[in-house]
Amino acid sequence: MAAYVYTSLKLHIDPEKFYVEALDSNELMIIDRVSYEITLVENKGQIPPSAITRTIFGIMGVVRLIASPYLIVITKVSKVGDIEHHPIWRVEDTQVIPYTRSVDHLNDQQKQANHDYLRMIEEVLRQNGYYFSSTYDLTHTQQRLNNTSAEFLTFPLYERADQRFVWNGHLLREFTSQPELHRFILPVLHGYVSVKHCHVNQRPFKLIVISRRCCYRAGVRYYMRGADFEGHTANYVETEQIMDYESSRGSFVQTRGSVPLHWSQRPNLKYKPTPIISTALKQQDGFQRHFDSQIVLYGRQVNVNLLDQKGFENKLVRAYEDAVQNSKSDNIRIESFDFHRECRALQWHRLSLLMDRLAEDQAKMGYYLCRSDGSVARLQDAVFRTNCIDCLDRTNVVQSMLARRSLQSQLQEVGVLSLGERIDDHSAFEFIYKNLWADNADALAKQYAGTGALKTDYTRTGRRTILGLLMDGYNSAIRYMKNNFYDGFRQDAIDLFVGNYIVDEAECINKPCPLQQPRSVRYTVLPFFLLIALSMCFICLLIPAADWSLQLLYVLFWGMASITTLAIVYYNGIEFVDKPKLTQAKAKRE
Repeated sequence: MAAYVYTSLKLHIDPEKFYVEALDSNELMIIDRVSYEITLVENKGQIPPSAITRTIFGIMGVVRLIASPYLIVITKVSKVGDIEHHPIWRVEDTQVIPYTRSVDHLNDQQKQANHDYLRMIEEVLRQNGYYFSSTYDLTHTQQRLNNTSAEFLTFPLYERADQRFVWNGHLLREFTSQPELHRFILPVLHGYVSVKHCHVNQRPFKLIVISRRCCYRAGVRYYMRGADFEGHTANYVETEQIMDYESSRGSFVQTRGSVPLHWSQRPNLKYKPTPIISTALKQQDGFQRHFDSQIVLYGRQVNVNLLDQKGFENKLVRAYEDAVQNSKSDNIRIESFDFHRECRALQWHRLSLLMDRLAEDQAKMGYYLCRSDGSVARLQDAVFRTNCIDCLDRTNVVQSMLARRSLQSQLQEVGVLSLGERIDDHSAFEFIYKNLWADNADALAKQYAGTGALKTDYTRTGRRTILGLLMDGYNSAIRYMKNNFYDGFRQDAIDLFVGNYIVDEAECINKPCPLQQPRSVRYTVLPFFLLIALSMCFICLLIPAADWSLQLLYVLFWGMASITTLAIVYYNGIEFVDKPKLTQAKAKRE
């Protein structure tokens, strides 16, 4: 029997216990709020009549904070669509419920720290892009699922899921140690899923895009770059485009990820901080571990490198190309393309140069195609791994173009398009396709950088527009503010959510709280003085004085004071940005 998870549930909250009732079964999961014990029993009226009852659609898991564990449940969902008749759901709202009924047993510092940790969990849960299915494994590609045995498909969903893409894996650890609870254990994907119903030549088919964000080196834009010692890279995403026509399914898989070397790019108030390539760590080791795993998973790696070949990005280009050359592997190829230089002055048609250079690789790697009778007509035996500095804006544009070329070949092969007919010939479908990939770009950019993607006007319309340039400017400004003054908190929140940092219940008793780190005096004094200087400068400008020369002198004095203070703040920028605190606390603990 195929595995599935209960998603039609009632949560009954009693002062002593949580009762999770499966409505399509007689199973009842009981969580003791005092001993934390979890038991599975037959539902025989154990639920107290006084319990508070609410409908839930799944359990995200349990997180342990200072006060007690907290149960995280899904309270609102919306249907995305169906894949092979399996419904796919997006999480719209959640609730975090404490086991303890009071925090009076904590001291003041503990209460504040617990409150901050709770805000972090809620911050991550508020982020859009959580998806699940109770009957379909969203974490695997079509080709991987086809290559499995019939026995594998009977395993519980959480056991057979690709753990790289199970974002609540850490939260589920309270349940996974008890195999009998498997129908309550719901793997949740983070990224983007969309199902579109399309028509071309009066032939209906589905177009599906699934982007799976990896949780192993999760984080935000500037605080998570490069590769770790195991070879996991920042902002790693596997994106699969699926075409489903009359039960014939085609799939094309691409990946993206930060340059797989040991490097960092910490915010320091500069618009583009300079990347720092580590000289203390063995670059080739992490690089090789990354590609060893990628080759096993996907086959030959065609690395599309879109970094600038001038300026600070060029150092990464040279280091990346050297690492590929030193690997001496026939399964690793790099194609560098200076996106910004080639497409400067809105010359976006020059992307065709890159597409021409990748045409042979794409023809060789192919795509996965399974016929309606279950026979496999084609397999994809290689993958494009695309990167820019963030693996967002430039990467999104190129991935959508590669996916488009693959889709055109698939539609021709299954008979939706005739030989020689192009997607461009069908404006209604082209509109759906472009917006689907632009929405994917926006979702991934918001999750990593805090704003929608740049350059999506090209993805949506096929050309650059003045409005698009203005929106890029707006999003760039918002990114600057978030990356410098908010992302330390976001990084801490993600580390807590995925289990990179484990809260010690004894925190803030006999040792300092990790979230309460002292700041330099300049952190408080300089911004305050800058505010006063700017205010005085404007006051002197706006209020007329009897002696205009004295007024000018005051304006110059306060203006120079403002400029000098700004220069000091900018020069010492790293002291004024919002930095993660839990990473340092974990390092000290170890």
